[in-house]
Amino acid sequence: MPSWDPQEYLKFADHRLRPALDLLARIPLDNPQAIYDLGCGPGNITRLLVERWHSAAVTGVDSSPEMLVRASQEAPNVRLMQADIAQWSPPSPAHLMFSSATMHWLDDHQHLLPRLVSQLAPGGVLAVQMPCNRDAPCHLMIDAAASDGPWRRRLSQVRPIFQSVKPAEAYYQILTPVAGQVDIWETEYLHALVGENPVLGWTKGTALRPYLDVLEQSDRGGFLAAYATRVAAAYPKQVDGCTLLPFRRLFLVARV
Repeated sequence: MPSWDPQEYLKFADHRLRPALDLLARIPLDNPQAIYDLGCGPGNITRLLVERWHSAAVTGVDSSPEMLVRASQEAPNVRLMQADIAQWSPPSPAHLMFSSATMHWLDDHQHLLPRLVSQLAPGGVLAVQMPCNRDAPCHLMIDAAASDGPWRRRLSQVRPIFQSVKPAEAYYQILTPVAGQVDIWETEYLHALVGENPVLGWTKGTALRPYLDVLEQSDRGGFLAAYATRVAAAYPKQVDGCTLLPFRRLFLVARV
């Protein structure tokens, strides 16, 4: 997993929150008691889980100590746990496992998701949202910049951010054998971003993190400049000064 900068990630908090709210609205539970926010990040979404289900015991799980520090400020009454979701299991069956923009960082979905479903209580729900826009220019330009410079060899070893994400139909096949109800859909958001080259800022908080982590300071600036030039051309400003970023996401709600 990459290192994380909560402040960088939260620069577009309002836009990143929209899909989490859409996922939250589709969870068919009235009174879950044990809730886990898998990949809780800075805790701004974890706090919403607490607000919706006041009587639940909510636990935030994340591998990043930096994110957990921020989450302790955003959601001070929530139990927080540093763990790798790929290996983690709840201490007892969960009523809700919620994961927003995390699962695409993890591999082996065909085994990971059924394993998580198996740890739900009867009637429990696994709710997942993750990007599914590997073919978007903002990600293709990362590939182009990574392969065009003295950093080429070092960056060739970086795991692509969407390596594990499958088509929606594949998740139906993964989840229907282990869940009684499965709801899967895709949504493309059109984010109107403000600022100078804001798509660069967006990706610096997420997709660029693994690349920046492995570069020496001397190469980091050159790589960012190479990407910035490409992405600015791919996402020009509109007449009102905003930059439009289409962003497609995949949603999974599985109930046992």
